[in-house]
Amino acid sequence: METLHLDNPVFGTYAIVSALLVLKVMGQGWMTVYRMMRSNAGLVSPEDVQLGALNKSPDPSQLELNDYVDRSRRMHRNDLENIPGFWAVGLLFVTVSPPLVLAQVLMYGFLAMRLIHAVVYATRQTHEVRATFYTIGSLIVIYMALHVLGAILA
Repeated sequence: METLHLDNPVFGTYAIVSALLVLKVMGQGWMTVYRMMRSNAGLVSPEDVQLGALNKSPDPSQLELNDYVDRSRRMHRNDLENIPGFWAVGLLFVTVSPPLVLAQVLMYGFLAMRLIHAVVYATRQTHEVRATFYTIGSLIVIYMALHVLGAILA
């Protein structure tokens, strides 16, 4: 069985989780756009306040910080800071042939932590609650990296 082939259930798990995380990242970007359009605020570039089909009443105040929009933008940035590490080490993790159950627990666990983190962030829970889910997800990725290094250096 080839390691990076869908006949390998560990790679299949990685592929499913990675695809769902792509949808998460892209969806968060679209959520930010939706929030900007809904609130008619939270724009970031001076050219965004020019008259156009999507901005029929431009106003410089549209460039002011808007927490409704910026919260989504911060969530997106957080995903972009954390998910690529999973993509990279997850693929390496597949190549060292971990046990399927371990791979599934770690990979689906990371996905669950990112989804819960998003809900917690969107609903304005305390930093401690949000940090708990970030930390668990981060420790999963760190464990996977250490597992890969251990397999290579063994």
